[in-house]
Amino acid sequence: MAKLPRSISEAIYIWAASVELMGINNVRQLRGYHDEPLAGKWQGTRSVRLNKAYRLFYRESYGLDEGLITVIEVNKHEY
Repeated sequence: MAKLPRSISEAIYIWAASVELMGINNVRQLRGYHDEPLAGKWQGTRSVRLNKAYRLFYRESYGLDEGLITVIEVNKHEY
């Protein structure tokens, strides 16, 4: 997180707070994040757009009572 631009760090915190407040299924419906499942070697992982260049990759798993969101990676998307 220390190597990321401040605006990206803030976007991550906003996304995480939204997930806590609204739940992951509701946050997925927000069009601005472009939350989408990935394929290939990333199957089972989803990506979220933090801005035009940066992506957050996460996985969702379920325990006894609730789901767990694990952030795998945040990187600058190559075009």
